[in-house]
Amino acid sequence: MEKLVESVRQSFVRKFGRRPVMIASPGRINLIGEHTDYNEGFVLPGATDRVVVMAVAERDDELCRFYSLDFDQSYETTLNRLQRSPLRWPDYLQGVLDQFLKAGYRIKGVDLVFGGNIPIGGGMSSSAAVEGGMAFALNYLYQLGLDLLTLTRIAQKAENEFVGVKCGIMDMFANLHGQAKKVMKIDCRTLEFEYFPFEREDVRVVISDTMVRRELASSEYNVRRRQCEEGVKILQKYYPAVKSLRDVTLEMLETHRQEFDPVVWKRCAYVVRENLRVEKACQDLKNNDFVAFGQKMNESHEGLKNDYEVSSAELNILVESARQVPGVFGSRMMGAGFGGCTISLVEAGAVDIFREKVSADYQKQTGKEPAVHVVRVEAGTRLLE
Repeated sequence: MEKLVESVRQSFVRKFGRRPVMIASPGRINLIGEHTDYNEGFVLPGATDRVVVMAVAERDDELCRFYSLDFDQSYETTLNRLQRSPLRWPDYLQGVLDQFLKAGYRIKGVDLVFGGNIPIGGGMSSSAAVEGGMAFALNYLYQLGLDLLTLTRIAQKAENEFVGVKCGIMDMFANLHGQAKKVMKIDCRTLEFEYFPFEREDVRVVISDTMVRRELASSEYNVRRRQCEEGVKILQKYYPAVKSLRDVTLEMLETHRQEFDPVVWKRCAYVVRENLRVEKACQDLKNNDFVAFGQKMNESHEGLKNDYEVSSAELNILVESARQVPGVFGSRMMGAGFGGCTISLVEAGAVDIFREKVSADYQKQTGKEPAVHVVRVEAGTRLLE
């Protein structure tokens, strides 16, 4: 990471001629609990050592100047002219500024350079890293004294309202609350959370990137959300206490199955089962039982593929290949779906064989080379100096 930090810092000094504050804002993994967050369910994410690095400094006027090192693109605007950009990446920064202004916080403009090593569009939530990092930066620069939960909500609303993706809160929460060698079970209704140790030196988290960007993800994500809400409305007629799929049991779904569109029923059943898996998986971590934990990851993928239907041919190839490698506890797609990454838990001694087999199988079946990343569970968004 040191090379990345220095590259971002030097780029800032060249462009703006002054010294910046340096911030690291991580991507996240989610071990289990996919598409449950916007249904007020449970998730089990952690922050990673893959980061967006930001160099940022406050201004005494309303001008905002951004530079993306990865895209080699610049963007300028002012606080009273925030509008969506055809470049798209400035929207994640502008959306956060927009939320600070709407909430009445006293801020001015910023100069900002950022670059990162999180796979973009790969399911590790590079977008939340940009939003969380920007929220953290503004809070620090303008000494607003906001707590991490407030920053988390601001970052989520930026994506919901300015970017236009109706995502849940998990990605931003993990980005800002992450701790080294710990994952967190988050209750996405109450936002209560509990840390669980993830410090086994003989187990690696391996992210395999399909190199397929998730063009369908945003539109289909919003479709899935509507389908879940449709299921809730049906059940509310019989169970007034039901506010979201979090309150639904498999028995409820089975009792009223004939009233559901079959596709909507499948979507709801997946979410209810996934919430149960997260609860049981946390117990597996307490018991240090990675075999049982991995089995739940496998079940999660089958549900995402067959019932929630957000997987893809490429994701399935990576998962099926991974599961054939001795020393792999479990493997599943991670993130919104339709491309992006898989996550696998792998014995440390099996990582090289994993990389060879998965890469060879994927290349043979798709003609593409996957990117395989071994990641560590690290701290959340933080100052670097």
